[in-house]
Amino acid sequence: MKKINWLTALAISFVLLSVATYFIHFLIFRDSTFIFKYFVAQMGFLPISTLLVTVVLNRLMGKRDKLARLQKLNMVIGAFFVDVGTDLLRSLASMDLGARDYGQALQMNTDWAKEDFQRAKRQIKDINMDKEHIPAHLLEINAFLTGKREHLLRLLENPNLLEHESFSQLLWAIFHLTEEMAGRADLKNLSRADYAHIRGDISRVYMHLINQWVDYMENLHSNYPFLFSLAIRTNPFNPEASIEVEE
Repeated sequence: MKKINWLTALAISFVLLSVATYFIHFLIFRDSTFIFKYFVAQMGFLPISTLLVTVVLNRLMGKRDKLARLQKLNMVIGAFFVDVGTDLLRSLASMDLGARDYGQALQMNTDWAKEDFQRAKRQIKDINMDKEHIPAHLLEINAFLTGKREHLLRLLENPNLLEHESFSQLLWAIFHLTEEMAGRADLKNLSRADYAHIRGDISRVYMHLINQWVDYMENLHSNYPFLFSLAIRTNPFNPEASIEVEE
């Protein structure tokens, strides 16, 4: 109610100001015909002015603001992969024997084009993680995620993440896995059903992580070639990757 009253008062004030201005003009120049013509001309231009301001200008400003938010979000995603994502993906890929096959499609280089990234996304779309070797690495995964818990919580608190649904899903999947593993008293002695549940959570994280990593690499390739060069030298699917630049 307060907001409506404030807007109503503002509208009335503007109308009265306009009337007062026209009245002062009439007192000075005594030309009601000019005032009428001017008023009609302004009313004719009003729809065009409304269109320019509310549609064109607002849309351009909204697009600029959205690009600025996405740029900030890409920085957040980059920080995630530097601190958590790449190491986690490398660890999970080392447990997946199937990564030796589809990992060949992810051997990126500076000559890649948009079509190459699209092809890579199609090839990893339907992969299934080999879960047989996961139980032997549960303690390793749990220790890593526990150490990154505070970083993950800070990322979840970032309001810009609402602009990126798939990345938000990845963070929630990782956070869920962290909570599931932290809640077990002994990861070495889980029931068969419990192992199956944990393996499913890890597989979900793995699939989200691969897809987000490819998107992240594509963004670096398009906008930050120098960062892309570093990222391909730390490719988690390339066992021979080395951060050191070779001739």
